[in-house]
Order: sequence, then C-alpha cells, then structure tokens
Amino acid sequence: MRKGMKAALAVACACAVAVSALLAGCSSNEGGSPQASQSQEGAATTVEEVQLQIFAANSLSKAMEEVQDLYHQQNPSVSFADTQYEGSGTLNEMLGAGSYADILITASKGTMDTAVEKGYVDEATRFDMFTNELVIVAGESSDIKDVTLEDLASGGYTLAVGDANVPAGNYAKQSLSTTDPQCWISADGTAGKDCSGTDGTFDGTPLQGKVTEGSSVGNVCSYANSGDVDLAMVYSSDVYRFGGVKIVSVVPDDTHKSILYPAAVCADSEHADAAEQFLNWAFTSEDAIKIWQEWGFELA
Repeated sequence: MRKGMKAALAVACACAVAVSALLAGCSSNEGGSPQASQSQEGAATTVEEVQLQIFAANSLSKAMEEVQDLYHQQNPSVSFADTQYEGSGTLNEMLGAGSYADILITASKGTMDTAVEKGYVDEATRFDMFTNELVIVAGESSDIKDVTLEDLASGGYTLAVGDANVPAGNYAKQSLSTTDPQCWISADGTAGKDCSGTDGTFDGTPLQGKVTEGSSVGNVCSYANSGDVDLAMVYSSDVYRFGGVKIVSVVPDDTHKSILYPAAVCADSEHADAAEQFLNWAFTSEDAIKIWQEWGFELA
C-alpha cells in the first residue's frame, strides 16, 4: 500500500512539475519578445550616472542654480553636487588645500591664471565665459544718486568694497587708484589697469577710515542695503541677484581691467568629458544664455 502511495505521489509530483514548466514556457513565450526588447532597449539607453562638482565665483550663484536645474532636466544622467560659491581667491585656496572639483569658474583673469600656474585646471579647456560691469550702488531707500569716482575722491561718502580675495573688490580698487587725488594707493605704485587691486592701502587718501571691506559681494551689497555705508562697488549682476540696492553710476571700463569670468575643467576631474560638455552647453544653449542674461551676465 505504501509502495502504491509513493508511486502515486511521484506521478503527481511529476505532473505538477510538467504543468509548471508548461505554464512558465507559455508565460515566457507570450512575453518573451517584449521582455527581450525591453532588456535590449534598457541596455541601449543605459547612461552612466555622473555628478559634477562645480566651484564658481559668488556672483554666479543664482544664475548657475537655474542653469544646472535646466541641464539636469535635459540630461537626467547628470546631476550636480553642492556647488561651492566663494570669492575666486578662496576657491583657489580650497583647491590648493585638496578640495575636489570638476569645474572652476572664477571672476577674474588673474585668479584663473593662478589656477593654471598651480596646476588646478587643465589649461587646454580654459575659455572666457562671461563679462560684467562694475557699478556704484546705494541702498534702495537712499536719496543718493549720480555719484562718480571723482565724487568719491571728495571724501564725502563711506564706501564698501570686496577684500583682496574678491575680484569685484580688486576691480574697484583699480578704479579708485585713478582718481585725483587717489582714493586707493597700490603697493607697487601702479594704477588702473596696470595694478592688481590686491596689495595697497586707503591710508593717506580721501577714503581713509571710510571703507568697509567685505569677504563677498553679498556682504558688500548688504552694507549698502542696511545703510552701514553710503555706497558700495559691485557688479551689475549683483543688483539682480541680491536686490535692496540701486545703481547710481557705472564705473568707466577704462579705469580697471576687463571683467571676465574664465572657466576651465579641473585637472583632477574624474568626469572631464561630462564637465566639458556641460560648459559647452552652458555657453552655447539659447535656453542657458537667456538665464545668464536675465541675471545680468553677457557671454564673453
């Protein structure tokens, strides 16, 4: 009896396996081609996920965030790490200390020259990305208007500018060195476009004791907005970015070096191709250009 039951159980198991195999076969046949197609399609469309780390000048923050969002929408496989916005000199210091970045965009030729000399970027990928204007601003509620560089030389105003690590401050000091009498004196005796705007002093000038230096253009704008100073010297794009201030005059271009924003792929980038593709798109895409212009930047 037990032998009969074992035999019957064996037959039943065999039938169950056969039916299961048949059903599996039908399922495979019915969906076989689409699954294979999906698999093949998936393999064809698989793109390596890349996350880019960008170091960019402070003044680019608002515009860059919009540009990055748009690029990610159009290229889902590319995302961006927490972009670091600092004074251009500070960005170089960070790279020198071992911080990682795929892309560097500074707010002056000099700071990018330093990055090239130090080996922080691949010089072959370097190009000038944007231009900007240097302006004198006052708080929106201020009744000050139409102030020129020569008006500053009268000593009748307090002023905020960026410190040595802030390119906008370097340009401002270059311009202030051209007034008569000089409002800023460079350490090497040069003036205007011939000086760096980094080493010098306000001592012995009409602005002695009347200048507040900020570690970023945001700080410089806030000093004017709050009324801590009468005036500030920043980029025209900063007026769009921060608000709270109004332009009272545009500083003549011939009093300072050309304001350029060079960009380059970092020498240690692990995603150099993706980084270069992003920079190329950001410089040529009509959608990207529109964003830059809305924030006060013009392509170089």
